[in-house]
Amino acid sequence: MARTFKRKDRLSAMSEINVTSLLDLVFCLLIIFMITASVIEQSIPVKLPTQAQGASPARDTKQKYVNITMDAQGNLFYEKDPVSADGLRAQLKALAAEADPPIINVRMDRKLLIQQLIDVWTMINQAGLTKLAVPTVVN
Repeated sequence: MARTFKRKDRLSAMSEINVTSLLDLVFCLLIIFMITASVIEQSIPVKLPTQAQGASPARDTKQKYVNITMDAQGNLFYEKDPVSADGLRAQLKALAAEADPPIINVRMDRKLLIQQLIDVWTMINQAGLTKLAVPTVVN
């Protein structure tokens, strides 16, 4: 018996929903959210210094990084937690005691004086850590 694919009643509603385009949309949104989540990771508002294009090497993704941030008022943050200078020294000594110490990212607002950066670098060197990075924004 031959099958016919014509609908008997053209004015009746279809009982099937095609979800292929909906799945495409969901996967696209998932990718967008995954990318923006990594960008939003830094929640302390800091205007980083600028640098010329191609002036820094690529970041090693296998290495562990720890962020020390100084906002526009000179307040110190270890990762996202506010910390005093003595508290930062204690955190740095604990990091130096690890078998594979991480690279220290010193993020600072561009309005701060270079002396404040040197003070933090001195704390890092006194703790025995030697791997430093100062992230900047590329023009």
